Amino acid sequence: MKEPLSPKAHEILAHARSLLEAGGYNGFSYADVSARVNISKASIHHHFPSKTDLVRTVVVLYRAEAREGLALLERQLGDPLQELNAYVDYWSSCIAGGTSSFCICAMLAAEAPMIPAEIADEVRGHFEDLSGWLALTLEKGAATGQLRLQGSAADEAKGFMSSVHGAMLAARGLGDADTFEALARLAIARVSAAD
Repeated sequence: MKEPLSPKAHEILAHARSLLEAGGYNGFSYADVSARVNISKASIHHHFPSKTDLVRTVVVLYRAEAREGLALLERQLGDPLQELNAYVDYWSSCIAGGTSSFCICAMLAAEAPMIPAEIADEVRGHFEDLSGWLALTLEKGAATGQLRLQGSAADEAKGFMSSVHGAMLAARGLGDADTFEALARLAIARVSAAD
């Protein structure tokens, strides 16, 4: 991504992202993107020479968007419990509203043994970014007495992250957006010091 992306490249990326969310790396081809964008496969190759280039770019942009969103929560709220709730609220509204029903990095992580290494590295980076933010948020919450941790902040962060991604999977499997909300709220209740 050395030069700015064209509007057509952004459109290709948006459709690739929704295809990734629906079925992962192996769940779509350039033919699927071509049909959605209404351009030839050769034109897609002009923008992204390989599927690896396309998906890696999607994940790089997704990671940047996620880091920006998490930093915004911290700046706007500055309250660890509110930040956790806002993170869950974001996914609840995406899932209920149909704008995004699954974290693409969670989807790709399930395929990690079968995806190109450069994509797997970006996916791992996303999980490190998210668990790092969660660990800091949990540490701050524990220091103020808002949150209680049963293990290290790093382990608690991974547990919370797993609960949220598991809630996405359960909601998808049951075809019920409310399932995500209920399970994600339980994850917050587990670390909340308020009883």
